[in-house]
Amino acid sequence: QVQLVESGGGLVQAGGSLRLSCVASGRTFATMGWFRQAPGKEREFVAAIAWDGGRTLYADSVKGRTTISRDNAKNTVNLQMDSLKPEDTAVYYCGASRNLYLSRTNSDYSFWGQGTQVTVSS
Repeated sequence: QVQLVESGGGLVQAGGSLRLSCVASGRTFATMGWFRQAPGKEREFVAAIAWDGGRTLYADSVKGRTTISRDNAKNTVNLQMDSLKPEDTAVYYCGASRNLYLSRTNSDYSFWGQGTQVTVSS
C-alpha cells in the first residue's frame, strides 16, 4: 500500500526558512512533486524532481528561493524553502507520479499525502 507522509510545516516569519519532507512507503516513484493550496484557491504546482534527482522543475513564484531534492535510499523528497513570503502560506502536499516526465499538473500525480501547513507571518 502506498503512503506519503509530509512533515516540517509550521509558523515562520517572512524572510525565514522551512524544510519540508515527504516519506513515501510502498514503492519508489519516477517523479515526485510538491504542490500547495491556499484557502479559497486551487492547488498549485511548486516543484518536481525526477527519479535520479538529475532534473528539477519549479514554479516561477518560488524559483530561486526553493530547492527540491530526494534520497531514494530513504524514499524521501525534501523541499527547502528560503526567503519565505506571506503569500507562501498554504497547505503543502507531496505527490507521486509513475511518469518519467516532470509535470506541473495535479492529475499526473497518482498518490498524495495528507498535507502540512506552512504559515508565513509578515
